[in-house]
Amino acid sequence: MLYVFTAALTAGFLYLLFRAKHRLPRHRRHLATCLLAGSAILLTLAMVRYPQEAFEASVAGLKVWWHIVFPALLPFFIFAQVLIGLGVVHMMGVFLEPIMRPVFNVPGTGSFVMAMGLASGFPIGAILTAELRRRNLCNRVEAERLLSFTNTADPLFMFGAVAVGMLGYPQVGATLAAAHYLSSITLGLVMRFYRSGEPGSAEPGAQSRRGGLFSQALRALVEARRKDGRSFGQLLGDAIRNSVDTLLLIGGFIILFAVIIRILDVIGLVSLVSRGLAPVLALAGLNPALSPALFSGIIEIDLGCQYTAQLAGVSLRDQVIACSIIIAWSGLSVHGQVASIMADTDIRIIPYIAARFLHSLLAGGYSALLLGPLAKAAGSVAIPVFLQTVPRSSPAFWWSRTAFMMNHLLHLAVLLIATAFFCYTVRFIRVALFYSRRRWKI
Repeated sequence: MLYVFTAALTAGFLYLLFRAKHRLPRHRRHLATCLLAGSAILLTLAMVRYPQEAFEASVAGLKVWWHIVFPALLPFFIFAQVLIGLGVVHMMGVFLEPIMRPVFNVPGTGSFVMAMGLASGFPIGAILTAELRRRNLCNRVEAERLLSFTNTADPLFMFGAVAVGMLGYPQVGATLAAAHYLSSITLGLVMRFYRSGEPGSAEPGAQSRRGGLFSQALRALVEARRKDGRSFGQLLGDAIRNSVDTLLLIGGFIILFAVIIRILDVIGLVSLVSRGLAPVLALAGLNPALSPALFSGIIEIDLGCQYTAQLAGVSLRDQVIACSIIIAWSGLSVHGQVASIMADTDIRIIPYIAARFLHSLLAGGYSALLLGPLAKAAGSVAIPVFLQTVPRSSPAFWWSRTAFMMNHLLHLAVLLIATAFFCYTVRFIRVALFYSRRRWKI
């Protein structure tokens, strides 16, 4: 009876919208606004009809946010804000300009966003990209390029929550992580050509080129700290306040989309849309039974991966590929978080969503390769034996997760700085050889 009522209400709304479209003036024909309003009305009515399911989904989303997301991301949010205020990001921008500009066509300050995003997960890449844009450390196009490949999942989510907690097969964690990060780097290389004709922003310390690379970086750090002007106590307080506000926003999105996906499942919309996805999966060589899980993953990443892992009669290969696609897409819940974070900047959300679609295709392709010809290499990657990877609401898990992420962050930062020094040295030698040959000819 509910299905008939929902279908009739939807058909009536669309009919009224069609009739009103020809009566309203042209500037009032806001089709998207009317559709959003109609969707909100239908969801509200469904929540009134199914209050128990909506409440249970809301509690489940709250538990995920409070026990896992909040304690895991809060330290990184605070440290990132403090490092930006102290000028460390400006210093890294000078160090890593030789590698970030030619490879990804973004300023050197993007290296900090890249390191934090790859190590810490959603949505810290979006938060730091927006902060760089507010401080004019990159222009709009560079921010859109940077956002496309730095807002990624963290390794512990793939190793622990998905591989161990959902799939129950720890060995596939390396495959998921490798496919995710390889596709992310590939996406960054592709996005470097996005609006390549636009002029780039000036790097920090570009006005004072005197001295070597190290002295230029130190001057950029001191100058950034002087411009910030806040005492360390005020800087720390602002970092904590802004981080908690951001995490409250993230929690709201997690709870909201947990309720939405539950309501859509109850009213039968998930199964209805899944029938249309089945032929597409069959053409891609995947099991059509994955279509409900993929539709759930389009909306929310955790529920999509969990649904995939619970499917019976689906091979582990297809489950891993589907989870890799879902993780790369990241779900409309994360997209909503990113759109909200970018609301006070001029960064456009459409290039980010297009990049997520391309990322999901690349991740699925890399997963198929790693599970096929490169399976032996992917299986040789291991994680520490005593690392707690399954999410738990305990101080031991929070400490283990934070230490694991900080370790990977430091390793990635050292690797980027070493590569930048190598590029700088090669460029210095080439310039020196050029002038020596010129002097010899004279």
